[in-house]
Formats: sequence, structure tokens, C-alpha cells
Amino acid sequence: MTDLSSELGFPRNRRLGKAVYQNRALSKAGLSERLFTFLFSGLVYPQIWEDPEIDMEAMALAEGHRVITIASGGCNVLAYLTRSPVRIDAVDLNTAHIALNRMKLAAVRHLPSQADLFRFFGEAGNRHNSSAYDRFIAPHLDRASRDYWEKRNWRGKRRIAAFEDNFYQRGLLGLFIAAGHRAARLYGVDVSRIMAAETLDDQRAYFEKHLAPVFRRPLIRWATSRKASLFGLGIPPAQYDSLITSGDGTMASVLSARLEKLACDFPLKDNYFAWQAFARRYPSPGEATLPAYLDAANYATIRRNLGRVSVHHANFTELLAQKGAGQVDRFVLLDAQDWMSDRQLNELWTEITRTAAPGARVIFRTAAEPSLLPGRVSQALLDQWSYEEAQSKDFSARDRSAIYGGFHLYVKKP
Repeated sequence: MTDLSSELGFPRNRRLGKAVYQNRALSKAGLSERLFTFLFSGLVYPQIWEDPEIDMEAMALAEGHRVITIASGGCNVLAYLTRSPVRIDAVDLNTAHIALNRMKLAAVRHLPSQADLFRFFGEAGNRHNSSAYDRFIAPHLDRASRDYWEKRNWRGKRRIAAFEDNFYQRGLLGLFIAAGHRAARLYGVDVSRIMAAETLDDQRAYFEKHLAPVFRRPLIRWATSRKASLFGLGIPPAQYDSLITSGDGTMASVLSARLEKLACDFPLKDNYFAWQAFARRYPSPGEATLPAYLDAANYATIRRNLGRVSVHHANFTELLAQKGAGQVDRFVLLDAQDWMSDRQLNELWTEITRTAAPGARVIFRTAAEPSLLPGRVSQALLDQWSYEEAQSKDFSARDRSAIYGGFHLYVKKP
């Protein structure tokens, strides 16, 4: 199959604008959408914020499955390889994410050892990483990805130099988390101190005493009431409107509830998402749970399966349109449907239904709690799928990333 990005290169992303724009350019909503698109055209997610362990359980992912997923930061794609699916098509509209995914795949294959892989992606910066990129990774990258990582800023530093510092403090998400830490410090709160908690009770006590009160501050409530304040989370204007329907109708209360789940519902030793949010790093090996692709126990399996991944600069619907009927077993949409109009949703689900193999599974997340499909997607399409409501609620509760309102599983009916 032709990889669309090889034909298109990495232009400033018109495809992304097409996916996001729903209002006139000069309207207030239209200007907000265009600001989001401009910001989202660069690196947004240095790591994913969807829990791959929940994904794989919900998909019942196994050998022989054919998967299509949104790529995002790529941790999910590499995690799925631990289950040895026969093929993974990873798609993304963001050219920075395409370059990151391709670089991660090349790094797993060509860095000399698992320790070198962890040094590059697991540590909070290492001054040798640029040299490792030049020697082991760059010679095996496509031209567009090399151009991305080797582009220099106004100081003359290449993008790849971000891995000499803490790469996970980069991108819109990294800057958003950093802004959250700074806002908390304005009120005398050091967010990182929660990492000293030894039990769930300790974690909850810290949250309730120090973190929850920050969200009641007038300045925080005012700032989070602006849609642009959440662009750093990759939340476009349409998704903001959906998200605010939770809680008491204020974004501060929604964010407080999501942070409470992250801080209180999972032991810190089991949740690397909390480590990134609060400590701004991954744990060291043996210190706590790591992302699957950085766990030494998975290294050989992932490396053996790398050839099963193809990365495409495309949207989900257009890639599915190139596939024959019944050729996909598992679909991973992340939260992309929150962005979509009714027309886009129906086009997507028409292609999903056409390409779905018997027993196929679709998983996705939503900012609000309910599934967004009823009433928006044609009933004739939905009648061909079974919504697993009880399982969806269970998966949502156990999703360690904690930032989504709902996790949803649909299974193709016989």
C-alpha cells in the first residue's frame, strides 16, 4: 500500500484544518479553530495520554489481528506490538507525530541495545542522545523525518537536541503541564511533592489538602473558562464544548475531577502517567511501572515485530477507503471523533463498517462520559454494531491516564 506521506511530504498541515474547521474563518468560533490548528500543527504529544494496557484488553488484541490506529505519540503502536498483530496501520494528520513515530521505530530497530533505547526515550535527558541519533537512527530515516528532526531553531540548535534535555517537557502537552506546575506554585503548592506519598490514602490526602483548592481560585476558574487555555491538552474548541458538560458546568471543576482520578485512583508505582504529570519524568527501571515499549521484558518481541507497522500521513477515513471489505479487525480512534461533524462521523463509520472483519472491535475515548454516536451516526450503521456499555464503563474507570470522560467499545455483530 502506498504511504501517503511519502507522496505529500510534510507540509504545514491543510489536512488538519480540514478536520477541525466547522465555522466561518472570521467568526469568533472560526478564529478559535484556526488558532488551535496552527498550534496543533507542531508537536503536541511527546507521549500518548491513552492507556495502551486498557486498549489491548478491550481489543482482546492477539496474533493475526489487523489494526488501524491513530498514531499520536507512538507509545500505543509500540505497545500493541507486544501482542504480535499481523499488521498495524498508524495514521495521523500531525506531521510532527509522523516524524516522532518513524523515529521511534527506527530507534527500536537500530539503537544497539535496550539500555540505549531507554536512555533515549526513558530518561529525562542525556547529552549523548543527539550523537546516538546521528550515528544509529538518522541514516535509516526517510528524508521528511530527517528534515523535521534536523531543522534548526533561531539559536542554531536542531530539534533532535530536545532529547538531550527532558523531551517530555516539550510539545503543547509538555508546556501545558509545566504551566499547571507554575500556576500551582503561585499558590504555594509544589505538585511534585505528591510523589512522596506511599499509599493511596497519602495520595488522596495530598490532593485534597493542596491540589483541589487551587481549582477553586478565581484566577484559575477564569483562565480555564477560555477555550484556548486547553489547546495545550490537544483539546479543540468543539471538544471543549463537550467536555464542559461534565461536573458543575465549569472547566475548573472538570479538570479538578480528572486530576483527582490521576492523583488518587491508582498507586503511583503502577501509573507512569502520574509520574509524567507530577514528577515530569518516567520512573527508572525497577522504580515503578514503565510504558510497555520501555520495559526490557518486551524489547525482543517489539523489535521482532517492527516490520508489521506502517505509518501514514492521512486521516482515518481516507486510509480505510483504500482497503477492501472485511480487512480490518481492530480500530483505535483515540478521541478524534470529538472533533468531527455529523457528516464526518457518518463517512468514518461507513468505512469502518465496510472494512470491518467479523467480530471486529472499535475502541475510542470521549471528553464527556457518554458515547457520542447515538443520534449523530446513522441508525442503519449503528444497528450493525453492539455497544458494550458495562465493559466500557469498567475500562474507563481503569484507564490510568485519567483525562477522558468515557472509554467506549463497539463490537461488530455477526
